[in-house]
Amino acid sequence: MATEKIPPQETGSLAVVATPIGNLGDITERAVAALKQADLVAAEDTRHTGRLLQHLGLSKSMFALHDHNERAQVETLLDRVEAGENVALVSDAGTPLISDPGYIVVRRAHERGLRVLPIPGACAAIAALCVSGLPTDRFVFEGFLPAKAAARRSRLEALEDEARTLVFYESPHRLMATIDVLVSVFGPERPVVLARELTKAFETLYAVSLGRLQAIALADPNVSRGELVLVVGGAAEQVNSEETLLDTDRLMRRLLQELPVKTAVRVVADLSGQPRNALYQRALTIQRESLGD
Repeated sequence: MATEKIPPQETGSLAVVATPIGNLGDITERAVAALKQADLVAAEDTRHTGRLLQHLGLSKSMFALHDHNERAQVETLLDRVEAGENVALVSDAGTPLISDPGYIVVRRAHERGLRVLPIPGACAAIAALCVSGLPTDRFVFEGFLPAKAAARRSRLEALEDEARTLVFYESPHRLMATIDVLVSVFGPERPVVLARELTKAFETLYAVSLGRLQAIALADPNVSRGELVLVVGGAAEQVNSEETLLDTDRLMRRLLQELPVKTAVRVVADLSGQPRNALYQRALTIQRESLGD
């Protein structure tokens, strides 16, 4: 079967080019064409991208664009696009802007009326989601959780009642701490898939419960090595009848007479299975009503 000829790229464009996340065989024909036609390659790490270009037999001018210089360099880079050059924007691996630099450049390119071209391809978050066996019709990509423990817990507590599938990136040195807080906040029975080293030689999938993953990670240090994606099942959606809501209210009112709000909410959530955030708001309403009486 003949390969369809790829038309030349229009001059004066910013191409957002996805590159492989590990296996170099995953690069697309359009990505190769975009890199060939580029006058300049804007790369997160020019040394890393240089090795990819060398593998493709290409020698290109490169422009370092990363988290620390993106704001300072955006106009310089886009001036070259406006002058008629084709610029290929790449990250170290996968799709640019997905937990990688590039958002400021793309947003500013649109503001300046410049041509932006999507060159789709590999993305670790989507690859992990598709093989997770968890619902894919509705999902939330959270990227990397905060590095500090208190902020990480706070973010996960805000997601406790999220019914959509959750996708996270995590670094090896924080994986165990993240699993621990996931178990604490979501409970040990919540389903999870840890996708490790996708498309690489040591690719591994762990499709288990959070509690089981915690035990596996404690027993085997290799679990925490390499590139990691966590796909976590969403919270069970609750369907409540008026009668059930009435019973919950009665229980909440009685507990609030004896217990602090947070404790009462936790007890009602455990017994009813209703979302804790919604119960907390209801508890505050009940307290206000009682004060009004």
